[in-house]
Amino acid sequence: MVMHRFKEKDEPFHSGEVYHLWSYLYQVKTSLVSLQIFINHSVDHDFRVLVEDLLESCFTQESEQIEGILKEAGIRLPPSPPDRPNVDQHDIPAGAKFNDNELAILVQNELMAGRILANTVISVALREDIRDLFTECINQRMEYEQKILHVMKQKGWLVLPPINIK
Repeated sequence: MVMHRFKEKDEPFHSGEVYHLWSYLYQVKTSLVSLQIFINHSVDHDFRVLVEDLLESCFTQESEQIEGILKEAGIRLPPSPPDRPNVDQHDIPAGAKFNDNELAILVQNELMAGRILANTVISVALREDIRDLFTECINQRMEYEQKILHVMKQKGWLVLPPINIK
């Protein structure tokens, strides 16, 4: 058996890594647009600030890091949906508007979906730098999930399942 020794950055990507990096970046770019829409719908100041921070500090940062990795490897980037313009919440008709408690659940879903994909990338990645990057992505998403959960509890938006008392 022939063993190849590469420096981390010089290791070529295998097809699974390429596919999952590309897919993850596509999901992040789609989530960026979803978060822009959620920000437009949000009325609660604290929640809105949290989602804006999430967009800039987590999703935008992940997008830039993964884009850089794919560009450096010469891999074509996935398409980006167009950014959404800022809209005043009062311009959105009542029947078409999300409530903040609904938005909180949608943001949690975006974070959880990303964690699942990040775990998939980690499971197929052979390069330690990629594994480390996605471990950091998971940790950052978990921190934001905790912050959202805290806001949901604080605002009374958390719906608890029935308690089983036997």
